[in-house]
Amino acid sequence: MLTIRLPAVAGLFYPADSRQLALDVQQLLTAACQQVLSPKALIVPHAGYIYSGAIAASAYATLRPIAMHIRRVILLGPTHGVMVRGLALPASDAFDTPLGQVMLDTAAADAIDHMPQVTINELAHAQEHSLEVQLPFLQSMLTDFTLLPLAVGTASSEEVAEVLDALWGGGETLIVISSDLSHYLPYATAQRVDDETVDSILSLHQPIEHDHACGSIPISGLIVAARKHNLTPRLLDLRNSGDTAGSRDKVVGYAAIAFTEEKEYVN
Repeated sequence: MLTIRLPAVAGLFYPADSRQLALDVQQLLTAACQQVLSPKALIVPHAGYIYSGAIAASAYATLRPIAMHIRRVILLGPTHGVMVRGLALPASDAFDTPLGQVMLDTAAADAIDHMPQVTINELAHAQEHSLEVQLPFLQSMLTDFTLLPLAVGTASSEEVAEVLDALWGGGETLIVISSDLSHYLPYATAQRVDDETVDSILSLHQPIEHDHACGSIPISGLIVAARKHNLTPRLLDLRNSGDTAGSRDKVVGYAAIAFTEEKEYVN
C-alpha cells in the first residue's frame, strides 16, 4: 500500500479545485515569455501563485522543447517550519496534488541515503510549501516523470553539491531549486538587494546570504555544482510582490533563473 503525502497548501497558495488549478497554471505558462533554452537546472520562487506564479512560469515554460525527454526531477527547497540537519528525504511513496499523484524515485533515494548529510524526515515534508507549490507546474509541463524531493535545512554548499552530483544524470534529469529572494523590505530596497543576489548567482559566486534568499543553501549548492559541470545561468525574470499582487511597503523578491550547458542563446 502506497504512503501518500497529501497537499498541505492547496486552497492557500494555489487553487484546490483541479480544473481551476489546471486552468490557472496553463494561463500562467501561456503568458510566459517564450525563450529557446534547454535547462539542466532552474531556480524558481515558491510564494502563492498570485504573487510569484508568473515568475515561476517563466522558468517552467523553457522546458517545452525538452519536456518529452525529462523523466526525473530532483527538487530542493528550504524548510520553513521544521529544523533539519542536512537534506531530508520523505518517507512517503508519492506526493499528491489536485492534479494527481507524482511517484517518488526510490532508485534516486537509494543512491544518496547512505550520505551522512541525508536523512529521512517525513515531518519536514508534511507542511512544506516550498516543494509542494512546484508540483502543479511540473505536472502541467511533463508527461511522465518521477520526483525526488529534498527539504534542505542546515548544510554546507559542498554537502548539497555532493548530493546533486550523485543525482546529476543526463538529459532525463532536471534539477529544480525552490527559493524566494529578500523578504519584507521596502520596494526600492528589495530591488537593490535582489539585484545584488541575482548578480552573485549569475556570476556563480557563493555563498548566498540567508537573508537574501530563503533557499540560499540549495542555491549555493547548485552554484558549486554548476561550476563543476560548466553550466551557464541566465536570468529569465526578476520581480517582487509589489510588481504582482501586493503592497510596495514590504515586498518579497522572486527570480527565475535557468542553468544550461549552452554557451550561446537563441532569442
